[in-house]
Amino acid sequence: MSNVIEHWRDGMVFAGSSSATAPVTNPATGAVTGEVALASVEDARAVIDSAAAAFPAWRDASLAKRASVLFAYRELLNKRKGELAEIITSEHGKVLSDALGEVSRGLEVVEFACGIPNLLKGGFTENASTKVDVHSVLQPLGPVGIISPFNFPAMVPMWFFPIAIAAGNTVVIKPSEKDPSASLWMARLWKEAGLPDGVFNVLQGDKTAVDELLTNPKIKAISFVGSTPIAQYVYATATAAGKRVQALGGAKNHAVILPDADLDLAADAMVNAGFGSAGERCMAISACVAVGPIADELVAKIAERTITIKTGDGTKDSDMGPLVTKVHRDKVATYIDAGEAAGAKVVVDGRTVMDGAGDRDPSGFWLGPTLLDNVTPEMSVYTDEIFGPVLAVLRVETYDEALALINSNPYGNGTAIFTNDGGAARRFQNEVEVGMVGINVPIPVPMSYYSFGGWKASLFGDSHAHGAEGVHFFTRTKAITTRWLDPSHGGINLGFPENK
Repeated sequence: MSNVIEHWRDGMVFAGSSSATAPVTNPATGAVTGEVALASVEDARAVIDSAAAAFPAWRDASLAKRASVLFAYRELLNKRKGELAEIITSEHGKVLSDALGEVSRGLEVVEFACGIPNLLKGGFTENASTKVDVHSVLQPLGPVGIISPFNFPAMVPMWFFPIAIAAGNTVVIKPSEKDPSASLWMARLWKEAGLPDGVFNVLQGDKTAVDELLTNPKIKAISFVGSTPIAQYVYATATAAGKRVQALGGAKNHAVILPDADLDLAADAMVNAGFGSAGERCMAISACVAVGPIADELVAKIAERTITIKTGDGTKDSDMGPLVTKVHRDKVATYIDAGEAAGAKVVVDGRTVMDGAGDRDPSGFWLGPTLLDNVTPEMSVYTDEIFGPVLAVLRVETYDEALALINSNPYGNGTAIFTNDGGAARRFQNEVEVGMVGINVPIPVPMSYYSFGGWKASLFGDSHAHGAEGVHFFTRTKAITTRWLDPSHGGINLGFPENK
């Protein structure tokens, strides 16, 4: 079979024993561009075994060695990030500039991990007891699994694997079947950077591969990003198998627009945050909460900007690309249908994007940006995570109503407030029950040296991604108590040790 996207183990592609595959498509044309291998249990174990075999030597590699490999990887990735962006666009559909931005944000975590010698410093206490010293060290866990989603095939894995590898762990990444090629490109880059074979591995596949990662005793930790139901499954299954887990789930991100806000700034932000990457972002704003009398003007400004968005092939002069699959495109369209049937006003209708389609391939998975007004909290277009270019406007009278709306939502990933009132902003950042907050910033993705993660049903586990929490997640602390004896022994004492 031509163009089979295979696994990666021991520093080379690995075909595996399974003949099962799944199609990989170009969302802009609908054409099948390749077939991704679907691992059997035996294939998954072979890849995991490679990570396990490589762990002792990589664990014992000096911090200077690990850092030098990270620096080399950083330089190669920065030089050739355009190649990776093109691969992402060809399988995901997002426009090239968006794909390049994704790679650049992942690169920031690689840069953070280059400082691993400083990040892994332990502590030392001299003479904690008489002639007894105590010190602590941070040690790697072992082989770790990363299960990443389709929407960021480069950035999300890079939230995890640079820190995991820098800390001395080995990695098995299971990318989405929808856009699996980016993972193999990154694997080849690691080899070019000098990473020893077996430290970075790629396991292609579906639930069979995932379940083996979750239950195989050689895998010590799992990092996951995806929908909340799957995050719950990953967390329950992997923790039951004794693993450390960080499972980042779904989102319903709100932006509150207060009456004193700059409405032009707010409208720009709603369009950018609602429709960038066709809304297929866990940090996308999907609920715009207009407070007080500004709703009509705000909706008009958002609509003016929305109708100028050019939806098309991500490799051409387009603002927004297609959705990742036809099935997903059709599912998102049903939410627009349901919202309209429930009484929401369709201000801009993305279902009509193929009317006068221009140079869009009729086989592509097209759905244009959609703006819905007068949405109410019981509508499915509000309650569900749609993961598409659908922005819902809800109208409330007061700040307290807006806050209650957000805090009663089961998700708590990201949120934003638009205001020129510092007191209101400070109150919001304190009172809102969400993990990442923007003040006049619509997509508050933290820098690599801060942690990324939500609250409530948006996170299962107690560690967020990257930053200091990432280092904590991929290491465990060992405390060592030392006494070098004098020439004369102290004699036998069966009592409990006391500090003196």
